Amino acid sequence: MMILVQPQKGGIYKLLFSDGRHTRGSAFVELTESPRGPRPARYRVKWGSKKDYQHTPSKELVAQLRDADVRMVKPDPEFERFLADFQVRTRAVDACRMCLLDERYTPLDDATAVSFGKGERICMDCGRRELRREVSHIGRLGQDGIRHLEELLLKFRSVDRVLATLQPEKVTMDAALYDKLEAHPVMKTASLCELPLPRQFVDASGVDRLMPAQQLAVEAGLLQGRDLLVVAATASGKTFIGEMAGMKNYLEGRGRTLFLVPLVALANQKYDRFTERYGKFAKTGLLTGVSRLNLPETRKAGDRNPNSPIIVGTYEGVDNMIRCGQRMANVATVVIDEVQMLEDRERGHRLDGMIARLKYLCPQAQFLYLSATIGSPKVLAKKLNCTLVRYADRPVGLERYLLFVERKQKIPAIKQFTTEEYKRTSSKGYRGQTIIFTNARSRTHTIAEALGQRAAAYHAGLTSVERRDVETRFAQGKLMAVVTTAALGAGVDFPASQVIFDALAMGRDWLTVQEFNQMGGRAGRPDYHDLGRVVILAEPGGSYSRENPGTEEEIAIRLLRGEMEEVAPEHDFEASSEEYVANAVCCNGEEAELERINSLMVGSMEPVLPELVAHRLVEKKGTRLVMTPLARVMAEHFIGMERLLEVVRLVKVMDDPLEIIAELESEDVHKEKKPEQGREKKSRGHQHQAPGREERGRQDLRRSGSQDRQDKRGGGQRQQDRGRHGQVRPDHRNTASGQKRHGRRRR
Repeated sequence: MMILVQPQKGGIYKLLFSDGRHTRGSAFVELTESPRGPRPARYRVKWGSKKDYQHTPSKELVAQLRDADVRMVKPDPEFERFLADFQVRTRAVDACRMCLLDERYTPLDDATAVSFGKGERICMDCGRRELRREVSHIGRLGQDGIRHLEELLLKFRSVDRVLATLQPEKVTMDAALYDKLEAHPVMKTASLCELPLPRQFVDASGVDRLMPAQQLAVEAGLLQGRDLLVVAATASGKTFIGEMAGMKNYLEGRGRTLFLVPLVALANQKYDRFTERYGKFAKTGLLTGVSRLNLPETRKAGDRNPNSPIIVGTYEGVDNMIRCGQRMANVATVVIDEVQMLEDRERGHRLDGMIARLKYLCPQAQFLYLSATIGSPKVLAKKLNCTLVRYADRPVGLERYLLFVERKQKIPAIKQFTTEEYKRTSSKGYRGQTIIFTNARSRTHTIAEALGQRAAAYHAGLTSVERRDVETRFAQGKLMAVVTTAALGAGVDFPASQVIFDALAMGRDWLTVQEFNQMGGRAGRPDYHDLGRVVILAEPGGSYSRENPGTEEEIAIRLLRGEMEEVAPEHDFEASSEEYVANAVCCNGEEAELERINSLMVGSMEPVLPELVAHRLVEKKGTRLVMTPLARVMAEHFIGMERLLEVVRLVKVMDDPLEIIAELESEDVHKEKKPEQGREKKSRGHQHQAPGREERGRQDLRRSGSQDRQDKRGGGQRQQDRGRHGQVRPDHRNTASGQKRHGRRRR
């Protein structure tokens, strides 16, 4: 039996009787001074599960002490003198004070103890309990967040240090560090002069030696015309891979280059880069469409010649030419940047369809697909029928930090971190600059105004002049931070050393692992910085939509730990109908050719032809499908069949275009608030047409009047409203009736 002696106030001592695993009893004893020294008085004992202490003769205490292993929790000269008088040996023991309060014995050593408060040590279990108690006041911290804090406790062995991660004004970066991705070791690469590249290109490129990802691409057959999927970290030189292939093919007489990107702002940057480098021998054309506000100050100044040797454009800017029936002649190289956009909820089907159409129109061209982050790249490479080049190492190390903060603490924390980063200067002579990602345009201005004149908001709602001004000031080091939306995560090439996530959502939807890695990977550039930093400010219990499960701190943990899923898009009926008619326009309606284009798509489409025929949008004539003017409207204006039918219906009952737009918007909002639940997804075949829907569609088309009237409202209406992605402004949303019919809701 072991007896633990715990000195209390007022000359009272608490004793615990333990067998090493369980507490068998407890007692209280008082010592009084006698002529022979300190002696026990008022000895009370409680055994087992009994509630009351029983008065016991003090001689039993002496007997128990002589037969037991006596240990002192802390030194006490008086009790030690009493034990010495009865020749009872004792020794000191380090035990958890909180366990002793619960009448449990937990010995402490360096492997089991954690620090707590001022110099105190407690056991790991009590440390976890204290941690949970302390964080309970900050909100609904989820289980993933609590587990993360417990992992930090195992790492740091300090409750106070872990709690500091919840207080940005007190936290040290070392305490908030989640993990570190090391920079790659030096890899031997070839000089450009050693490669079979035209001398004119080598002299103009300004590059002396390849980077590792570029070296791997060359070894995989880049300069022999092989199609490649290149997956490598941000700042690993993927753009130059496309430049090498494109300029080699052009200068050697094989044909022009298409360089396609997801955003107008990114296309503008590529246009400026290619014009500056190669303008003396290869003109660059820009195909990005026009702004919603078609004013001189909103237009990008540049050559818009679609027959230029180099064409830089947005996906939809180039795709609109194809959807209007134009051919892409003499193209030898097609570069698809940010190919992970195939998984994008809004635009993935359009990129998928455009790639298939370009493969059909340019069968001899070399296709290069570029991405920093993508799930199951081997599977995607097989679907795209190309060779995978994968370079997982980063040219610059990356540290990732996680802090749990309430929403009102986020802006002060952002100000602290951006100011500290701006004070740092790299060995290359560049100051530390920050990209701040948030979920809404209004929030970008709120944060930027709080940070002061050295910060600027940056989003698609600005004019091109305003955006270029921000880009220039950031490049010159005059801005310490740019605040942008997550929607531009794969966009403009800001050379930032630090990325801060104010929100882990895009609008109201949580970021995917792919989107998160893409945005976080923008921290740290090899020509500018020695190290990149990613700081996540997660609000415990925070959420941006009741429809999306999870809280922000739980999402943060999942994103940091997450594995990206395979790129395997499944296009719904609306997306499938849009791509089907676009593919039909591309091949002039020849069914055999149409099936070939459809088979080139990565994602799967639903059967839509019966519905298109039933609604008289498409007519079969032998082996050919004839597109009606309204079907061509679907292709040219990036809308699906259900949306088109809803627009046709509204045109019959409303005269004001603004009223029609308002009605479409209100239907979408209504469906978002009251989504259909539990409805099985129905087949889109003609035989499954909902009662009355087919006939209504036919009546709509009959009421559309003469061919001239259709041309005026559809194919003949050429005033194009293009958005920030450079497309004729598409409407991605399904109609209210279409959502009800197919049991879908728009996210």
